[in-house]
Parts: sequence; structure tokens; C-alpha cells
Amino acid sequence: MNGDAAPVALPEALPLLPLNGVLLLPRGNLPLNVFEPRYLAMVDAALAGSRAIGIVQPAADGTEGLSAPDGTNLYRTGCVGRIRAFEETDDGRYIMELRGISRFDIAEELEMESGFRRVRPDYGPYAADLHPDPGALADRDRLLTALKGYFEVRNIAADWDALVKTPDERLITTLSMVCPFDPAEKQVLLEAPEMGQRCKLLIGFMEAALREAGNDNAPGNPALN
Repeated sequence: MNGDAAPVALPEALPLLPLNGVLLLPRGNLPLNVFEPRYLAMVDAALAGSRAIGIVQPAADGTEGLSAPDGTNLYRTGCVGRIRAFEETDDGRYIMELRGISRFDIAEELEMESGFRRVRPDYGPYAADLHPDPGALADRDRLLTALKGYFEVRNIAADWDALVKTPDERLITTLSMVCPFDPAEKQVLLEAPEMGQRCKLLIGFMEAALREAGNDNAPGNPALN
């Protein structure tokens, strides 16, 4: 079922899905396979209300893609997504997709509901997230050069022609979300103030990976210098 046409709502009480190593950004699409009973209850509650769910990373080490145990410290900044499509499977899971709307800071943790955590979010610092970034990337060529080497080192297959044609913001958002960076790097990408800075971070992470792999074509100077 697809619900992308309904208006965006930013709730005052936001249910959280804490996932280690998982990043959602505004206008990014995040597929999810929901099976834990507490998070099935969370999805039901979201579908009955604003359809909004907050994605946030645990501040402690964990296994990528697994939800945090109750009481785990969380990073202060996450991103709210709206359920744009979902399907209930025969075995009771939800296969769904979130569409990123806006980042938020956790202002206050609220009482748990049906086993899932809730917060009062502060969207104020991220008002610009509600609108596409109109800027152009000054470092696009360097990004694509680093990306090509990074994909080779990581044995990641990609449709290169499609990547080259991808608009700037979509390219930066997609790479930030899908590249296998560690959770701390994912959080830095989330908290970057704007697309240009996020691009510089991507270049820095990729070029560092190339230098670590002994790639002779990797630049010797970090991208953030």
C-alpha cells in the first residue's frame, strides 16, 4: 500500500526505531523489514496517526541493522521518515519504506508505549530540510573519482552511467545512506549542515579508505584540508 500522496506531518511525540549503522536523510528512501513485536506495534501506531517514525542510531557499539536494547544511549540527532509504502507478510512482518522528511534533535524522552521508545523532537534547527538543496557541487568530479576507486576496493557493483547522471542532492543522499561507512561516520554525515559539507565528508571517507587499501591513485591529502 502506498501513502506518499498524503501531506507531511511532523508529530510532537515521535516513535523511535533505533538502528545501528543505518542512516536516513531528508528525501532519502529507506527500506525496512520490521518483525519485532514492539516495532510492529510502533508501525501500527504510526499508521493510525501521522505515519512518522524517527530513525536514530545508538551511541554505543552494536551490530549493524539491529535495533538497540531498551535503555541504550542514543545519538542526539536523528531523522524522521514517513511511511510511504508498506506490505504485511503472511508471517506477520511489515515490509515497508520510509521517506526522509527532516532531521531532529531529541529534546526529551517520553514514556514508552507498547514497548517502543518515544521522544519529543526539536525540528527547529533543521527547517531547511523541508526543501531540496538548490546548490551545485563544486567537488562533484573529485567525488566521482573517489567513488569509482572506493567501489572497486569494496567490490561494490553499480550502474556507473546512472550514477554520473544522478542530480547532486540525490547522489549525495544516496551515497551517504548506502555506502558501508561505520556508524560514527554515518552520524557525521547526518549532522553535516548542508549538502556541500556532506560531499566533502564523503570524499574524505572514500579517499581515506583508498589510502588504507594501498591504492596508488588515492590523493595524499585529506579532502577536508
